[in-house]
Amino acid sequence: MKLIGMLDSPYVRRVAVSLKRMGIAFEHESVSVFQGMARFSEINPVIKAPTFVTDDGQVLMESSLILDYVEFLQGPGKGLMPLTLAERTQTLRLTGLALVAYEKAVQIHYERNLRPAERQHGPWLERVSGQLKTACGELERELKARPLNAGMDIGQDGITIAVGWSFIQLVVGDHVSGEAFPVLAGFSAEAEALEIFRTLPMV
Repeated sequence: MKLIGMLDSPYVRRVAVSLKRMGIAFEHESVSVFQGMARFSEINPVIKAPTFVTDDGQVLMESSLILDYVEFLQGPGKGLMPLTLAERTQTLRLTGLALVAYEKAVQIHYERNLRPAERQHGPWLERVSGQLKTACGELERELKARPLNAGMDIGQDGITIAVGWSFIQLVVGDHVSGEAFPVLAGFSAEAEALEIFRTLPMV
């Protein structure tokens, strides 16, 4: 199996850390969707990161769909998602909040770095920044009420949260600070200290 994409993408890194957490062997090809468009298009013509190539040559994309495939491949109880409905629902909620934060951080980053300053739309940036802060606020509240384990048995919700927080701090840390969300920041720091994260650094 092969994972294509740069680890500075939270979506790519989320898949990579999850695969490593499950002990699944994979080859990682670090290709940029910007500088490496020609190479990327050879593997996936729509140039979407992450791209995942299965052992039988199927090309998958979108991190959640890739991880759904891997969960099925592992079998019940051997993946990173809980088996009971209540636990799975809570995991899906936390994962969803973290993915919203990813999306909003990416939108802010692209608006500020790909669009000329005179063409950046202030109201749009304000709205997206508000959504990012709200998503982080909801995660902070959830983690206070029901702390997650940031140890070696970390689940999909914890991986998604920690990867997302590190990405947010890297690209839009001026919008969301650790001082404002200490529980979220503390949890993510603990997770980032794990070997599965340290061996797959974002930068």
